[in-house]
Amino acid sequence: MSTSGSGKDLAEGSNSPIDYQQQQQSPGTLSRYESQKRRDWNTFGQYLNNQRPPIPLSQCNCNHVLDFLRYLDQFGKTKVHLQGCMFYGQPEPPAPCTCPLRQAWGSLDALIGRLRAAYEENGGSPQTNPFASGSIRVYLREVRDCQAKARGIPYKKKKKNTNPSKGNDESSSTIHFS
Repeated sequence: MSTSGSGKDLAEGSNSPIDYQQQQQSPGTLSRYESQKRRDWNTFGQYLNNQRPPIPLSQCNCNHVLDFLRYLDQFGKTKVHLQGCMFYGQPEPPAPCTCPLRQAWGSLDALIGRLRAAYEENGGSPQTNPFASGSIRVYLREVRDCQAKARGIPYKKKKKNTNPSKGNDESSSTIHFS
């Protein structure tokens, strides 16, 4: 990519500088999350511009997002053992192997969350948000399951608290658009 930010920065939350094409917030310091979201958004836009032919954001779909996530794997730091590897399924392998490094599932999941929010903050409709596509959720689930099996660590979904005595304060879990 031709920006000073890289895919590595994007998925891992690095604080390297990047030229911001959009200054949508008032001057001042942004939170770490807002800074990362802006950096992610700009990096994704640069990725689309670097495609041949360039892809306008208005024509971006979930397939472009999936290609972007696969592209990011080259910057990963998480060893994901292949099924033929003698260390497949071992949480702490005793020796190095030649299995590929990939982006960790948690990094990709957080990235998609930030890009999903940035898409809508930059004028995109929730109904056409390519980051909210079912195919993106399926891909992330497959990455999660694959990485968990390769490391021998089963992923356990956290159970939602269904205790009615805690109250159902809708404002704490729901974002309202006006």
